[in-house]
Amino acid sequence: MKRARNELRSIQPSGTMRLNRYLAQSGLGSRREVEKLITRGEVKINGKSVRDLATQVDLHRDDVVVRGESVRPVSVPTYLVLNKPAGYVTTAKDEAGRQTIFALVNHPVRVFPVGRLDLDSEGLLLLTNDGELTYRLTHPRFKVPKVYRVLLNEILRLADAQSFRDGVIIDETHRVRGELQFPNANDHRLCEVTIFEGRNRQVKKMFAALGYRVKALQRIQIGSLILGKLKLGTWRYLTEKEIKSLKAAVKLLDTEVYIG
Repeated sequence: MKRARNELRSIQPSGTMRLNRYLAQSGLGSRREVEKLITRGEVKINGKSVRDLATQVDLHRDDVVVRGESVRPVSVPTYLVLNKPAGYVTTAKDEAGRQTIFALVNHPVRVFPVGRLDLDSEGLLLLTNDGELTYRLTHPRFKVPKVYRVLLNEILRLADAQSFRDGVIIDETHRVRGELQFPNANDHRLCEVTIFEGRNRQVKKMFAALGYRVKALQRIQIGSLILGKLKLGTWRYLTEKEIKSLKAAVKLLDTEVYIG
């Protein structure tokens, strides 16, 4: 009965919702991405431009327009995982004409990547239209672990491994730390790296700060979600158990309401 009530709530709109969450649930990107739309004045409610992030949207009466198009929160959240190959960019469109991940994920529901992987990087890429989950998985405050398998151009020295754990400076002023493991005790060129922030190209920058070059990088885990045996270049839906586990890790209750 409780589950039925929750499903009913997800179908029938009621009350109000903060504008940034409304836009994220409309499939326009992560919370941070939609906040840029608001502050740039690209969002109108009932014909009036709105720049206040805390604006409340009346789900019954308000007409929300972004760049000339009316938008509504999605009714069915979608969660996919892709094993991204090298040679694909993590965007919907690329000005340079390179292949994007959406050449591999041909899905009728519009979804967005949770974080990015570089053109030459491979591995686990989560895609969803759940803006709130995207926001929490990518925000440093929630400390969601991300695990990468990394091949270096030379053996990692023990002193540098300790420096990696203690923290290195990237982007001139930002100190970041990572956990290191070595799957092959006899070859310290191959590492498994765990980070908790996920800044742009963070793993490569951390090793570069210590004088190493990353020859290959594969993401194998985000939180509790594991790449496993998913074949390179293919995708699948997340299981209900995987979705619940990800939400629990970022304190997003399973009773979270999705209005459509």
